Amino acid sequence: MPSSVIKYFSYDGVTKTLKVIFVTDMVYLYQNVPEKIYKMLKASGSKGRYFNSYIKDKFNFKKLEEE
Repeated sequence: MPSSVIKYFSYDGVTKTLKVIFVTDMVYLYQNVPEKIYKMLKASGSKGRYFNSYIKDKFNFKKLEEE
């Protein structure tokens, strides 16, 4: 199901980094994210709700330049 908040996300299991691109084209890298969190985000029916509950304000992040 497409998200109204998240345009795209990907995960690097080696660095445990979750890259999230929002519909606003803002790009964030979340650090030290367990693979389980990524898999649950991927499986979630509401990506935005899962993100707000389990990722936002829970992991350190870097804001990158917009896409």
